[in-house]
Amino acid sequence: ERGDRSRCKVYSDDPVAVARSFAEQGASWVHVVDLSAAFGEDEGARAANSAAIKAICGVDGLSVDVGGGVRSLARIDELAGYGACRIALGTVLVTEPGFAEVAAQGFGELVADIAARDGQVKVNGWRDGAGVALDDAVAQLTELGFKHLVYTDIARDGMQTGIDVAAYRHVAEVAGFPVVASGGISTLDDIRALAAVGEGAIEGAITGRALYEGNFTLAQALAAARGEE
Repeated sequence: ERGDRSRCKVYSDDPVAVARSFAEQGASWVHVVDLSAAFGEDEGARAANSAAIKAICGVDGLSVDVGGGVRSLARIDELAGYGACRIALGTVLVTEPGFAEVAAQGFGELVADIAARDGQVKVNGWRDGAGVALDDAVAQLTELGFKHLVYTDIARDGMQTGIDVAAYRHVAEVAGFPVVASGGISTLDDIRALAAVGEGAIEGAITGRALYEGNFTLAQALAAARGEE
């Protein structure tokens, strides 16, 4: 909840099986976050996650978007080698913009992963302030060479409180390209509201807890995203 590691609920100890289930239900994309890397956990935990990510990338029919603690070209190459279609950079966007720019030039499907609370960017697993305003960080993305952005509303993430559509529309306007909305999606109406904004502003939406808690099925979510009843 809200990026707080101590407020973590485990839904499965087999992430590959979960990904396979998503594919069987009609998903074409899966969003994976390496929390152990993002939180700087021990090598054993990170190795276990890498193994899981590699296996998820091998699930037939799924394109994988992966992020969390990606802070080196070696890690980008490693994830690309697993078969990840999109790789997200977060903390380094503001701590090492020079590196982010080089990385974006070298790997075309790199994603900017920005999370904010109260208009301020948070880094290092959302624990630390970056001293950078959200709009300023987003405005720099085009200059750095990014064409994809996952924007997470931290205050709503994992809380199932609904979404702030206007916030995503605003971030897309600042970025100059559509965003992937993340954080707070709890109902099919949230998905419909994002879809209604249009592909010019919303590229996609990430939902996790609402699926795991049974708020709706994946089939229902996909239908809502397509504008079907």
